[in-house]
Amino acid sequence: ELLMTHGNGENNPNIHEFAWNTFTEINETVSKPLKLYAAGQDLLGEAFSGNVKGMGPGVAEMEFEERKSEPIVVFAADKTEPGAWNLPLFKIFADPFSTAGLVIDPSIHGGFTFRVMDVMENKNVDLACPAEMYDLIALLGTPGRYVIERIYRSSDKLLASVASTSRLSLIAGRYVGKDDPVCIVRGQHGLPSVGEVLAPFGMPHLVAGWMRGSHHGPLMPVSLKDAKCTFFDGPPRVVALGFQVSDGHIVGVNENEPADLFDDPAFDKARA
Repeated sequence: ELLMTHGNGENNPNIHEFAWNTFTEINETVSKPLKLYAAGQDLLGEAFSGNVKGMGPGVAEMEFEERKSEPIVVFAADKTEPGAWNLPLFKIFADPFSTAGLVIDPSIHGGFTFRVMDVMENKNVDLACPAEMYDLIALLGTPGRYVIERIYRSSDKLLASVASTSRLSLIAGRYVGKDDPVCIVRGQHGLPSVGEVLAPFGMPHLVAGWMRGSHHGPLMPVSLKDAKCTFFDGPPRVVALGFQVSDGHIVGVNENEPADLFDDPAFDKARA
């Protein structure tokens, strides 16, 4: 995983080239010399073409102005695909039974707008909830094709979340491992609280992936120490890393370490 901040806006070629060079250098100097299995199989491009998107790595990039307090949660999943975010993101930003703030917080009572991407046709559509909730659910129920790409607060288009949408098999034309999707969610201060952001993962819903990308299994929320897939190359699992963004810097616990948000017995039943 590579997490960084910068002031050059989304899709900046210099930033993307830096990220690409980081991945390829580690692959050539560490992974391949150690003869690690499938080293570099997720790096599908031979040469950098201006943007990391479409070259293999899952990318979630957002541009925003810092609020008075800027907590973010970074989700990273293994052995699954981008559609794994559909249900939890819907519950965070559209389900009042999961996010009470949609009912009682005036700043988000107007709901959120979801940008959904058709990864087969490379098209997208914006759907506002609650008004277009049924249309949104109709698409999200096919997570292998329709995936949430980003979410805005409807009242003012404040960017709330961005998720990776790359499907490796669609890029490469064959199975080259699962997509290992990532997602960034901003919290608090006119957005769902961090507790509301985490709550949907207390129910381990079924996602595609697992062994050879050919099965379905529960998405298991785990701490960093348990973020290693073993049994039948799984189960698919997700970590949640908590940070604060302050003056362009990513700040964690003891400055550098992220808050390991799923390292909590409250999620034990979701892991059982």
